[in-house]
Amino acid sequence: MIYTVSQIQKIHNQLNVPGDKSVSHRALMLSSIALGPSHICNLSFGKDVLSTIKCLKSLGIDISYPKNCSNTLTNCVEIVGKGLTGLSRSAKPLNAGNSGTTLRLLSGILSGQNFSSIIFGDKSLNNRPMKRIIDPLTLMGAKISGRDNNQFAPLEIEGTSLNPPDTMELKVASAQVKSSIILASLISQKKTIIIDPFTTRNHTELMLKYMGVDISQNNSRITIIPSQPKPNNIIVPGDISSATYWIIAACCHPNATIKINNVGINPTRSAILDILKSMGANINISNIKNISGETIADISANSSNLKAIQINHQIIPNIIDELPILCLAACFAKGTTEITGAEELRVKESDRIKSTISGLKQLGVQNIEERPDGMLIHGKTTLKGGFCRSYNDHRIAMTMAIGGILAKGTTTISGGDIASVSYPEFWNQIKSLKK
Repeated sequence: MIYTVSQIQKIHNQLNVPGDKSVSHRALMLSSIALGPSHICNLSFGKDVLSTIKCLKSLGIDISYPKNCSNTLTNCVEIVGKGLTGLSRSAKPLNAGNSGTTLRLLSGILSGQNFSSIIFGDKSLNNRPMKRIIDPLTLMGAKISGRDNNQFAPLEIEGTSLNPPDTMELKVASAQVKSSIILASLISQKKTIIIDPFTTRNHTELMLKYMGVDISQNNSRITIIPSQPKPNNIIVPGDISSATYWIIAACCHPNATIKINNVGINPTRSAILDILKSMGANINISNIKNISGETIADISANSSNLKAIQINHQIIPNIIDELPILCLAACFAKGTTEITGAEELRVKESDRIKSTISGLKQLGVQNIEERPDGMLIHGKTTLKGGFCRSYNDHRIAMTMAIGGILAKGTTTISGGDIASVSYPEFWNQIKSLKK
């Protein structure tokens, strides 16, 4: 579907963003292996999370949508967990859609069940790297294989009793890989130490602790003493990746103030706020509180004079989803922004280095250089409307839309409906900025 946006002269809005996609996936999966009913509110209902719901239902998990939720929040579900090894064999292969989180985390859970499974995704997901989970799961005793010498999905998983080594040292800094191994370790019922190359988002660890599991972390060293997760009531924080589109829109606009309520500011996710502040962004954080193990706050962003920044491999894992929209911010910054160590972008829903650069060039950003692991962006560019492709990537579609409301003239985004993967309300909220 084709969407058209045009420059907005003034932005003064207050809005809410969807529930955090990463936390939503984990709330559903961990509740399914708890023992008893859990209540989840403010769940993301983007297509990726719906893929997780469909897979869990196929595995025998009862998920319902209460009509009279006692909580004032919306997007609530009731889920009845069946314990660590209580899932049932699906009658057909599990379809993870476009969701790498669904496929990779469920693979960890399915490896320790007492039945066999096949799990696959759409064309994009079936061409994303899976050896990064197959190798460590195999080391734990899992019987798992993939297409093209274990490089890609579909994955065939023969559930078995897992026996992980005492210490698992991961080779890829990825929250999805780490979470898959944590879940397999939990089901193995054997104490395991997991060492991450760099600190990555820790939603799995926080939620397991909230559900009564003995799990601790010391820098990049995670210790799991397995136990049965207990069901709980979970409120999902607002998604900081979604909030970043509006924060950057406000910071780059000459006449803007935006406030986003109840956003998750988990320290392993909020690095994007630190980076923007170091670029000179006028951002204020207020009403900080802890809900369901996660820290949330209200975030206000205002028109700012941005300056360029250097971004390297150490911080990349904690801003991987925000990098495309951060590149847009760099176009408005004084000086040259250099991004290195971001080769992981090449194996996301699209090659996000190429697709980001292509889209920005369509918006008039010519002084941008592609590198194997990142890019150079020479800032202070005046954007102009153009024709942009989404490359079937939700984050590229939304980045170009924000670019469009900051650019002179009209911008057209082909395939913009892909935004619904993570943010079903995105295009309606774009329209609301004009009111």
